[in-house]
Amino acid sequence: MLNEFLWVVSPYLVLASFIVGHIFRYRYDQFSVTAKSSEFIEKKQLMVGSMLFHIGIIFVVGGHFVGLIIPESWTNAVGISEHMYHLVAVLVGSVFGIMAFIGMFLLTFRRLGNRNVRRLSSATDIIVNLTLVLTLILGILSTLLTDHMHPGFNYRENIAVWFRQIFLLHPDMNLMTNVPLLFKLHIISAFIIFALFPYTRLVHAWSVPLGYVKRSYIVTRI
Repeated sequence: MLNEFLWVVSPYLVLASFIVGHIFRYRYDQFSVTAKSSEFIEKKQLMVGSMLFHIGIIFVVGGHFVGLIIPESWTNAVGISEHMYHLVAVLVGSVFGIMAFIGMFLLTFRRLGNRNVRRLSSATDIIVNLTLVLTLILGILSTLLTDHMHPGFNYRENIAVWFRQIFLLHPDMNLMTNVPLLFKLHIISAFIIFALFPYTRLVHAWSVPLGYVKRSYIVTRI
């Protein structure tokens, strides 16, 4: 029953929370979508941590998209062997994963260690920071230790297939039976992040000012 709840039921609970929470936030609380910058209190750690985290997480999310959404047969069809894909994924994923972790660690240390920043932080801010740190640690350990602890394990043959099945409405929990514990914990911690996403400051990710790229110049007359 636990496996059925974790790998069949909980993904849809997370999706429901993610979608309904965003709709509610947009309709009734959209003006609270902000990162609540505390730059005026402390700037150096914020700048370094934020830059490392945001650059790292962009590539981490992109790597997860490729690994989970694109089937192994597709990459094989274009001449990318699984061995080549694995080497690139481990190398690139480790570099940007560690970058994102260092950035989030600095931001979390700043939030908890700086008294004034901590006073401005809500409970959800602290929970999100700690959960992101945990998720990144588990992801890095899963990437770096799996080859040594579970030789021959290929997440694209089980986790990726199970993940795609979620959106086809028939996830097979048996695919997760032999998945290493670190990967399972990484997935569960990621579920927590996505479930909390619309109720926290993480929603500021959707307010990236892409319109500024094509915005006309502002003419200033003196």
